[in-house]
Amino acid sequence: MRYITSILTPSRVLFFQVFFFSVLTDAGAQFLKASDIFPPEIKTQKAGVLNIYHEARIDTVLSRYLLSNKLLKGGIEGYRIQIYRSAARNAREIANKIKTDFMIDFPDIQSYVEYEKPGYFIVRVGDFRTKMEGTKALYMIRRKYPGAYMIPCIINVPD
Repeated sequence: MRYITSILTPSRVLFFQVFFFSVLTDAGAQFLKASDIFPPEIKTQKAGVLNIYHEARIDTVLSRYLLSNKLLKGGIEGYRIQIYRSAARNAREIANKIKTDFMIDFPDIQSYVEYEKPGYFIVRVGDFRTKMEGTKALYMIRRKYPGAYMIPCIINVPD
């Protein structure tokens, strides 16, 4: 009992109260259900029906996990495809041109120009949660950008 009281100082208790209050108030606006991730019906000819039976607490845990990742890390762990990296003098202009060309060729895949120290400009595309999700896109992208490869990144939380 003495050990627990030494860990829970008044400032830490206040921090936990503020943190959980902010998570609970934000979670109400962005509450996510398992049925949102796995839709019960897919509109194709030979699709079946997916029934998920679980406790309601699973939805709460899932929402809190996604919300905490979004707040603390800026996203969730996933993969992106890197199509350009350079530290040349005109790397910024080339990166923006490559991003523009990519947006014309692949309008449904999001692209990002990033800066990495000590002076690299990078063009990365896509927000894939797993390698399998990105593999099909990687093969399509490699037709136009043969040096493209997949790397682990912090990605935006999918809608």
